[in-house]
Amino acid sequence: MTKRIAVIPGDGIGIDVTAEAVKVLETLSMSRALPVELVTLDWGAEKYLREGITLPQGALEMFRREFHAVFIGALGDPRVPDMKHVLDILLGTRFGLDLYVNERPVKLLDARFCPLKDRTEADVNFVVLRENTEGAYVGMGGNFKRDTPDEIAVQEDVNTRKGVERILVYAFEYARQHGLNKVCMGDKSNALPFGHGLWQRTFAKVRERYPEIESWHLYVDALAMQMVKNPAQFQVIVTCNMFGDIISDLGGQLQGGLGLAPSANLNPGHVSMFEPVHGSAPKYGGKNVANPMAAILTVAMMLDYLGFPAEAASIERAVAEAVHQDKTTSDLGGALGTREVGDWICSRL
Repeated sequence: MTKRIAVIPGDGIGIDVTAEAVKVLETLSMSRALPVELVTLDWGAEKYLREGITLPQGALEMFRREFHAVFIGALGDPRVPDMKHVLDILLGTRFGLDLYVNERPVKLLDARFCPLKDRTEADVNFVVLRENTEGAYVGMGGNFKRDTPDEIAVQEDVNTRKGVERILVYAFEYARQHGLNKVCMGDKSNALPFGHGLWQRTFAKVRERYPEIESWHLYVDALAMQMVKNPAQFQVIVTCNMFGDIISDLGGQLQGGLGLAPSANLNPGHVSMFEPVHGSAPKYGGKNVANPMAAILTVAMMLDYLGFPAEAASIERAVAEAVHQDKTTSDLGGALGTREVGDWICSRL
């Protein structure tokens, strides 16, 4: 069955790296008869500034009805100071499609790029699974006496038993399906006894279903410390929306920077969204300097999700080979541009 993929290039360097991700898909389509159909959607800052449209009406229904996956490049433009188009497109898609799993693999491809001394590729190889539709990012709250010395701001942190349980179950199932035997849950229940007490109680119940998997809990501050002290102890980390946002970027730096950090936003078994996690860096857009590897590795995650594990693995091998041979952009010490890195990886495919 042909898999239809909606492609939203985004803004700034999102456009540049998405072009290379698309090039990889087209290369595999031609060389290996990969059955994919790409449909580019021009949603981003330019469309919003020109037409006032962010996420068009009916977009989510279209995704569910007509597509198997959505690939989004980086979004963000200083001409839209409130970033309305980012919130509507990115968070609108996450929440609207109930993409409750944010999956961030942290895999060091070359020991040279780890900021920790004496660490090897074997020491940094785990995944962060972040609850993606609840927590502090649901947008519930408000301001009283705004812009006065007496202003009060309230931001609600929403945790439901259903939402917490399903991400914890996903973490244990992920470990089981990938032959892993360690799951660590991070929270801050000592300071947030109501919301994160729910995480503690639910974790205690869920872990009973998986006696073969070693599981333990760390407060998030201790978790961040341990990720730096001894990342090799981790295989699967699962946590809430805000903490997952923070520690997954810490993990990204351990693997060599966000230019190597792919991600997936999943509703398992349903249309899901895939995005590299770096920003749009508008001042570098169109200058052929951005690292496209995160976008290309995100394509690998998407293909694996869509049922093409062999093609996904071939992309990962090609990227690793490019890193080892210094066929990289300047952030990794290489001399190639965005397009040239994409060309080199495609030549290996």
